[in-house]
Amino acid sequence: MTLFKFLCSLVARACCTSILLFFVAACKDAPEKKLPSAPPNTTATDTVSEPEPIETEEPFKLTEENAIDFFFDYQKDLVENKVKITTNLGTFTVQLFDDVPYHKANFIYLVRQGYFNETQFHRVVKNFIIQGGNSDDLATANKRKAIGRYLLPPDTRKGHKHHRGTLSIPSSEINNPHMLASPYEFFIVVKDPGSYHLDGDYTPFGKVISGMDVVDKINGRPVGKGDWPSQNIYIQKMEVLP
Repeated sequence: MTLFKFLCSLVARACCTSILLFFVAACKDAPEKKLPSAPPNTTATDTVSEPEPIETEEPFKLTEENAIDFFFDYQKDLVENKVKITTNLGTFTVQLFDDVPYHKANFIYLVRQGYFNETQFHRVVKNFIIQGGNSDDLATANKRKAIGRYLLPPDTRKGHKHHRGTLSIPSSEINNPHMLASPYEFFIVVKDPGSYHLDGDYTPFGKVISGMDVVDKINGRPVGKGDWPSQNIYIQKMEVLP
C-alpha cells in the first residue's frame, strides 16, 4: 500500500467515528417521549353513590302519656280566656274558668289548631243541653287523628255548678270507668236554672257571657233519632279573643 492510500484510510475512519459520536450525543440530549396515560375507567358498570336520606321529625301528637305534661306547660303563659263561637245560626261568646287549667288549656289549644271549625252541634236535647265538637264526616276524623288520641281527668271540685249557660265537658263512652273527659267535645246547659244532677260527674270549665239567645235558638231546632238535629248546625269558626 502506498503512503497516500494509507493516509486516506485514516482520514475516512476518523470521519466515521466523529459522525457516530455526534449521533449518540444527539440521542442522549433528545427528551424522552412518554405514552399518554389511560383515561379513567368510566364504563357502564360504575355505580354512583346515592345521597343519604334527610331525616324529618315526626309531627307532634298528643297521647295518654304526654297530654297532662303538655297542657301543664301550655297553661303557664295562657292569659286569654274568651272564645268567640260563630255558627250558621248566630254567634255567642264563652269565658273559660282560670281555676280549671287543663280543660281551659285543652279547649284553647284545639281552637287554635282549628279543630272546631266546620264541626257541628251534633246533639240537641230539648230544654237540657246542646253538645258540639263532633261531626260524621271524614275531615273531622282526620283532624282528630292529626292532633292525637287522649283523655282528660275530671276536675269537679272547684265549686262550679251546671247553671244555665255553663260550658262543660262530657266523658268518653268507651272503656271509661273513671269518667275521663272526651277532649274534643263540649256541651252547654240550656235548662233554667240549671242541670245540677250533672255536678260531680262532669267538669264545668266556662260559661256563656253573651249570645245566650243563639244557644236557645240552636236548642229549639227540630231533631231526629239520637237527638241529632234534622238539619246540620255548623260551628263555622272559633277564635280566641284577646
